[in-house]
Amino acid sequence: MSLTNKRFRPALLSAAIAASAVSVGAIAQEEGNSQLEEITVTGFRKSVMDSIGTKRDATGVVEAISAEDIGKLPDSSIAESLARLPGLAAQRLDGRASRVTIRGFGENESATTFNGREQVSISDNRGVEFDLYPSEIMSGVTVYKTPTASIDAEGIAGVIDMQTVKPLERGERVIQFNGQYEMTSFDKLNPDGEDSGKRATFSYIDQFADDTIGVAFAYNTMSSPNQEERWNSWGYPEFTYQGENYSILGGAKPFVRSSVLDRDSAMLVVEAQPNDKLHMTFDALYVDFSDEKILRGIEIPFAWGQGSISPDTAVVDPATGFITQATTEGQRVVVRNDMENRDAELNSFGFNTKFDASETLQLEFDASHSSVERQIWSFESYSGTGRGNDEGVADDLTYSFAGGNAGAQFGHNLDYSDYDLIKLGGPLTWGWSSALNASLGLSCGVEGQADDAYCNAGQDGFLNAPQIDDELTSLKLAAKQMVEVGIINEISYGVSYRDREKTKKSEGYFMTLSSFPEMQEVPEEYRLGSVSLDFIGMGDMIAYDAAALLKDGYYSLLAESLTNSSHLTKSWSVNETVTSAFAQANFATEVAGLALTGNAGLRYVYTEQQSSGAAGRPDENGLIQTSPTNLSHDYSHFLPSMNLALALDEQQTLRFGAAQTISRARMDEMNSSLSVNYSETPNAEGYNWTISGGNPALEPKEATGVDLSYENYFVDDGYFSVAVFWKDLNNWVFDGNYEVDLSGVTDPVSGQVPENPIAFGSGKVNGGGGTLQGYEVALSLPFHIFNENLDGLGLIASHTGVSSDIKDPNGNDYELPGLSDSIQTMTLYFEKSGFSARTSLRKRSDFKGEVYGIGFDSQQVDVVGETLVDAQIGYDFAESGIGGLEGLSVFLQGQNLTDEPFTTLSGDNSLQVRDYQSYGSTYLLGFNYKL
Repeated sequence: MSLTNKRFRPALLSAAIAASAVSVGAIAQEEGNSQLEEITVTGFRKSVMDSIGTKRDATGVVEAISAEDIGKLPDSSIAESLARLPGLAAQRLDGRASRVTIRGFGENESATTFNGREQVSISDNRGVEFDLYPSEIMSGVTVYKTPTASIDAEGIAGVIDMQTVKPLERGERVIQFNGQYEMTSFDKLNPDGEDSGKRATFSYIDQFADDTIGVAFAYNTMSSPNQEERWNSWGYPEFTYQGENYSILGGAKPFVRSSVLDRDSAMLVVEAQPNDKLHMTFDALYVDFSDEKILRGIEIPFAWGQGSISPDTAVVDPATGFITQATTEGQRVVVRNDMENRDAELNSFGFNTKFDASETLQLEFDASHSSVERQIWSFESYSGTGRGNDEGVADDLTYSFAGGNAGAQFGHNLDYSDYDLIKLGGPLTWGWSSALNASLGLSCGVEGQADDAYCNAGQDGFLNAPQIDDELTSLKLAAKQMVEVGIINEISYGVSYRDREKTKKSEGYFMTLSSFPEMQEVPEEYRLGSVSLDFIGMGDMIAYDAAALLKDGYYSLLAESLTNSSHLTKSWSVNETVTSAFAQANFATEVAGLALTGNAGLRYVYTEQQSSGAAGRPDENGLIQTSPTNLSHDYSHFLPSMNLALALDEQQTLRFGAAQTISRARMDEMNSSLSVNYSETPNAEGYNWTISGGNPALEPKEATGVDLSYENYFVDDGYFSVAVFWKDLNNWVFDGNYEVDLSGVTDPVSGQVPENPIAFGSGKVNGGGGTLQGYEVALSLPFHIFNENLDGLGLIASHTGVSSDIKDPNGNDYELPGLSDSIQTMTLYFEKSGFSARTSLRKRSDFKGEVYGIGFDSQQVDVVGETLVDAQIGYDFAESGIGGLEGLSVFLQGQNLTDEPFTTLSGDNSLQVRDYQSYGSTYLLGFNYKL
């Protein structure tokens, strides 16, 4: 008997399996009949078994998702499917699972690949937003929790690899249609919004030329609605009441949102194997992504407003020192009609060829290119009772926090749905800009000028228009050789090259009515009735088509970057070239009579980084003057890794992994665009330059990790595992001070090049570190092992606990973004005789998440833990016996059935809510038809 075929079966499990209903490929002998019967399992149970098989056969610690057919992943999005895996969790973005964390690390600490190739992203950083990728055209996803030297991507947390179908492996023609109707539990929150949508997928797989050429094509189109009632606060300043300082609401920005995510995707795979030695694959992916949002609400100043707070109305919560109720008199609000479009276009191409040069040597060449262009067009349209501070009709407003995290309810006296009362124009003086005042002909600050009343009151709206371009080209040449050198049976080695350039252009525009300084009644043809804000107690408000008003010329635009240096520091280009080489040995031996397999390898990674941007500062008129910057940096790392698998018997495996890994700094943090101050005379520390912005000298975060896991595959469709993991983290990224050599950079105002080019910078620096440790328990339990009458019923569950001890360079405690100290998942399913049903739960504790802030900057916030419940029922007519319906299956799916909100806090006080977002539930009615 060969080493790999030695197996041992415990008597208890033998009895359990003998009593069970068999699964894919299993053979059962009917009582009194010698005829063997093969029973085939399909559907969700098949995808579970394929995922278990991938996990069992892997060389390292992995988790996997497998689709029964293309277009039939178990969930409606890749992120939702990933979030059901042990140790993984997803953060919602506008109600959709989008960003994925692995074992307590945020999305920036993991790499995402498509058919093994690293992917670009539509965000400012490296983290992938998975709602860009259609689950309907993927055949599976594998998550590598422990690395191997041969994986051509780096990430401390792990690597998420999305895969397309391989048509030659499929071995049959498949023509398939999927369709879904989607609706939200909320009725239309905006009169021009949508509460229903659709999804459709066509896929085709075939083989030609005596099965030497395979083709797979899939096209998916989606129009998915999403709605939200949001409470949002400005913040909670201190307020003196009866001689004591308490926290009070500074202001609020609640609104209702209606959005539609439109996405068209096409995937093509061409596979050729003309002989036993040559295998070639070409794959292409195209995604056209558009997320359109309509937002309407009332911005309500309170302690930070122009009104006066009535002291005798304040109610204090003594336990938290928070004023839970108060009234402000003489307050003016801003009625908002906003819109946002987030458009992106992704192209990805790859070619892979494998050639068996001999019976023991295989050569591989891989080339790929991916790119994404993202454009955000987000504008705010303001209206109110009068232009500027202290004008128009004021209101007396009351807020009251009833407890919990849902925010405050307001009381008011004015009718904000009255078009005669609420008119277009900026009701508060927000638009300070010397350039804006000058463009409107205002002589602000000049004594005796009559137009001072309108100074800084020319902002009637605002338009944000940031752009992202991300492009990545990769080449790889590798070899795999069978050898017999001691315990080593295979070696692999190779080199790769990746060239990535990411560019961001940030700009914002002040919007001013052409009727300035007069307010403007909303013309009849742009009126859309009203929107209800009853969920915060503000009644109805006017609704109008702000996009059409802008398009039809009611507003003029002026670039904010003329006087605001933030757009300068948020505009940059970072080029990164990564050259790497690896060598890996696979081995097999015996330890105490038990089979031990594994691999050990070393990866060398050399990175050259170059960033171009601008240095800028305001001149005596407040206008930003700039000069170009171009800074470079390079670094290298040796990354050893080892994975061991000890087969205790046929079902039980003990795994061990150890590796050094890196995660590169965020690209928006390592740019060379700088806000500068220049002095001809050096300061006390000897610097002419003081700067803030990006730090091009940032180096990767580093980790040494150890994993130990026990896996028991007690039946084909069931397993139990327990794992512990530990990582020592170094060179993390924190806020701090650094030096940058600005040789050759000209002061943008004086035009001088200082003799001392070393600048004192404030921004991100490497330093600090600590440890992260945790454990995972996972179970896939088919109930047929207890009784054959329970065949088809099963449970999949996991629990993960994570803790960390991270210190910043000053020795202060630091909380890793994305770390929830507790994550649980559970899916209870039943599938038999064509009928299927399952309900799933995803739960995670509090964590620091990343959201878009002002100007679409990435901002970390404290996110309250959440529990999400989904369910699905379906029927496959293949087992119905009804002629002509053999290829049809139908299903009904409900998502977020308990209307779990997404909640973020401002500080530790649960009453100080930053965001409370309620999305309602989503329902999908769908079918799948396979020819």
